[in-house]
Amino acid sequence: MSDPAAPYTLHEPLPKLTSPVLVAMLTGWIDASTAAAGALAAVAAACDIRPLLTFDGDLFIDYRARRPTMELREGVNERIVWPSIELQVGRAPDGTDVLVLTGPEPDSAWHTFAATVGNLVQQLGVRTAVFFGAYPFATPHTRPSRLSCSTPSTDLIATVPFLRNSVDVPAGVSAVLEHSIYDVGVPAICIWAQVPHYLGTMGYPAASAALLDGLRTITGLEIEATALRSESVLQRERIDQLIVANPEHQGMVNQLEAIYDADIQSLTLPNAAFSTDDLPSGDELAAELEQYLRDQDE
Repeated sequence: MSDPAAPYTLHEPLPKLTSPVLVAMLTGWIDASTAAAGALAAVAAACDIRPLLTFDGDLFIDYRARRPTMELREGVNERIVWPSIELQVGRAPDGTDVLVLTGPEPDSAWHTFAATVGNLVQQLGVRTAVFFGAYPFATPHTRPSRLSCSTPSTDLIATVPFLRNSVDVPAGVSAVLEHSIYDVGVPAICIWAQVPHYLGTMGYPAASAALLDGLRTITGLEIEATALRSESVLQRERIDQLIVANPEHQGMVNQLEAIYDADIQSLTLPNAAFSTDDLPSGDELAAELEQYLRDQDE
């Protein structure tokens, strides 16, 4: 039975899991090209997840900011679909127990939400928590998406091969959850995929696949990404066709490639060493790419 004092409703008793991995992505913060959402969807599909509990929407969600959907059919108001934050449970193909935290970021009561998630992580025996994110960056689509990370754990960050930045920025709820989970003795890390700044408004499956690679690096959890990689190849071909026809766009991509390759060759971390201010704007190219892809789909 649900604890009446708990800010959630259980759909089944808390199960006994074996060293589960928690994978999370809450919408409302930075997710360029919805790459993080795409990676989480791949995890959910591979693990055949089911709802375990739903957090109290009246406490955590502002329904004027995230209005429910009314399903109206021939004048009949058939039902109201409410936005919800859920913790789901499933099992990966290799037998690993997996928990998935999904839904919108809470609009309020972040301290209560973070403490509740930390308590659940402890009760369910989570061994590692991984959050997904993606941000636009001056990087070329012709190179693999690089990953950066954030974690409260100096021990964990010493073991992962991701980029490490130093910057003061507004925090998403995932950053708060990193601390609440770490405080109960469970390693927590957010991995961020870099998305070419000129592709930030369209889907970019290569970044989603990179996040799944990062998940495997941290936890050993193998999530099938064949479809994402196939989509990446097709998208690369279509973008190349457009860019090669415009010398200015080709020059921008060549410059991004040179910077990317120099970083890799010198084994240095970028740490905001350059920005989009140093390069031609990607807005025009992004608009042309979106129109081109729409035309191709039609």
